Amino acid sequence: MKSTDIHPADYDSHGRLKLPFLFWCVLLLQARTWVLFVIAGASRGQGDALLTLFYPDHDAFWLGLLPGMPAALAFLLSGRRARFPQLWRAMYVLLLLAQLLLLVWQFWRWFSGEAVSGTALGLVIADSVALWWWLTNRRLRACFTTDAD
Repeated sequence: MKSTDIHPADYDSHGRLKLPFLFWCVLLLQARTWVLFVIAGASRGQGDALLTLFYPDHDAFWLGLLPGMPAALAFLLSGRRARFPQLWRAMYVLLLLAQLLLLVWQFWRWFSGEAVSGTALGLVIADSVALWWWLTNRRLRACFTTDAD
């Protein structure tokens, strides 16, 4: 077996490629503002303090929800990818662009005067690694092309 081939264990019982575990981690990274929104809503009285901790400017919070929308759509669509093959193929490009947008947005926030914090720096590193993974992982690309055929 060549190193570029996909291992048989990577297929489910229906013969479709399983989505890699890191795919779900990257979706959570992309939807981080949505996750924060849900946690803040579930924490009752401390939700506003939690949002202010991560997003002192509330306008940035609302803007932060936008790049997470493709990830939320991918969560919903992943179970029905065989039913909507063209939309599933398009999700790869949409998620890749969302990842790039998150990375550029963080730098833009720094250039517009926001202080560079350890959390923000960690997010830039995580976003950079996630973008590199989106571009280089053959199994991930195969999940978006062959599953729908």
